[in-house]
Amino acid sequence: MSTSMKTKYWKENLKYLGILLFIWFIASFGFGIIWVEELNSIKLGGFKLGFWFAQQGSIYVFVVLIFAYILLMNRLDKKYNFDK
Repeated sequence: MSTSMKTKYWKENLKYLGILLFIWFIASFGFGIIWVEELNSIKLGGFKLGFWFAQQGSIYVFVVLIFAYILLMNRLDKKYNFDK
């Protein structure tokens, strides 16, 4: 495999990581700390939404992000023939 293909692969991988880390930051720090007061005005299952994100919601987001990363990397590996 050529160096330019490896460079393209790595750039796409970093793009995916950047996007997923941004979502992770928003879900954990943003919803759990920064915007908690605004989210607490909304109820989810009897709990304030800001509290729910700080305690439960961010964990669900993390798990979804893990599976999204697996899916994206499998597609990327196939695209650049690294799936062998």
